[in-house]
Amino acid sequence: MSKGELQQLEEKMKKTVDLLVKEYATMRAGRATPALLEKVFVDYYGTPTPVNQLATISVPEPRLLVVQPWDKNILPQVEKAILKSDLGVNPVSDGNVIRISIPPLTQEKRKELVKVIGRKAEEARVAIRNLRREWNDKVKSSEKKGEISEDEARRKLEDIQKLTDKYIKKIDQVLAAKEKEIMEL
Repeated sequence: MSKGELQQLEEKMKKTVDLLVKEYATMRAGRATPALLEKVFVDYYGTPTPVNQLATISVPEPRLLVVQPWDKNILPQVEKAILKSDLGVNPVSDGNVIRISIPPLTQEKRKELVKVIGRKAEEARVAIRNLRREWNDKVKSSEKKGEISEDEARRKLEDIQKLTDKYIKKIDQVLAAKEKEIMEL
């Protein structure tokens, strides 16, 4: 396993963590963020289009999102798409912009969200471990075929384990930060 292959493995592990971070950003944690609307699609002339490609989304206050569609004619469709989403918010339109007040989370909802993000973090850890197993198998296979020495194989396995530990730790840090954000009152 060359340096390039190790970089390839690290890139895959990094993508796993990045995906987790992106997924966490779209989860409602009692605070307004434009990322909340990333999964909301509007039927724009027959094409499902993300809200953030049709409007400017701003956060004037910690619990308020303001959506300003560039085409005023699609305001009703945007409002309907937000209502149909699983965000559990009520958009209010004044004809020009849509205001979305993000209600504070109940303690019960916070605990439920912490469980959900914990499951997502565990899925990411499993993905990292699967990558480790896949690459360990490649190294062991190369060793059996006589392509690399036993010492070289041991070094490569150690490198793979170091990368695994590094990215599992990053997942734990991302999880802790999101838990803290959710549990803040």
